[in-house]
Amino acid sequence: MENQGISISSSHDLAKFRDVDFQGFFCYHKSLLKESRRRRCSLRHRSLGVRRGKEVRPEKRELIYEGRTKKLYQTDRPELIVQEFSDDAVLLDGKKKAKIKNKGALNNQVSSHLFEYLEGYHIPTHFVQQLSDCEMLVKRLEIIPLEVVIRNVAAGSLTTQYGMKEGLDLPHPILEHYMKSDHLPPPLLNEYHILVMGLATPEEIKLVNRIATKVNVVLRSFFERRNLKLLDFALEFGRHRGKILLGDEISPDTCRLWDSRTNKKLDADHFRQDSDSMREAYEEIRNRVFTKVA
Repeated sequence: MENQGISISSSHDLAKFRDVDFQGFFCYHKSLLKESRRRRCSLRHRSLGVRRGKEVRPEKRELIYEGRTKKLYQTDRPELIVQEFSDDAVLLDGKKKAKIKNKGALNNQVSSHLFEYLEGYHIPTHFVQQLSDCEMLVKRLEIIPLEVVIRNVAAGSLTTQYGMKEGLDLPHPILEHYMKSDHLPPPLLNEYHILVMGLATPEEIKLVNRIATKVNVVLRSFFERRNLKLLDFALEFGRHRGKILLGDEISPDTCRLWDSRTNKKLDADHFRQDSDSMREAYEEIRNRVFTKVA
């Protein structure tokens, strides 16, 4: 498996990387980042046999997968699929469900923007382009059946299972692996479980961890500059033409976000705690994600 240019290889490297002056770094490289994004977009389209400046518009065909909050459709191009976001909100292993107006569109907009942003930092993703309010075009992946969770602040299972105080800043991030399953509560795995079950190779585990670590560094800085605290989030990965790509989505459904000034919860915790303001929270995140900052 290729290295793919990801340079963070351990928690020690991460600790050193976190000491970087990110404000100065991002300001200094702002113009280079814009050019990098344009170049990455051009390379994405070129790899699909599309001329620069032209949109990819494959024909949407049959439904190939339906999850709790998304549907996947085959297209007339075998390597591309349409990922459609729904307004469904599902938590507690499917025991709690509801329809939240415009939730699918909000998640699609946020995910599309963040995938493009990560591509600008040479983080390989499955994203090709946004097709409509609720649809994005993505590369077809052979999904690695793991959910990678990175935790920066104590919340969720760290408080209920480990007794940590909610809101406690962790001295360094915790990276966890869970087995993806549509039928079972996702069990926490270590690398021995993953290898014995044949879910990924040692090289793939190492690469997935390195990409996830870099995603965390980039996203934490992105959200911090928009007065948002990234407590934890979940990522999924897959194989495409011999490479490991970041897949699925990056949205309020998969990220636990608080306002960094007030600690107001701006994510699916609204739904977990029977709040009626889930849509407003998601809209607030969308607005901040699209806010331009220095």
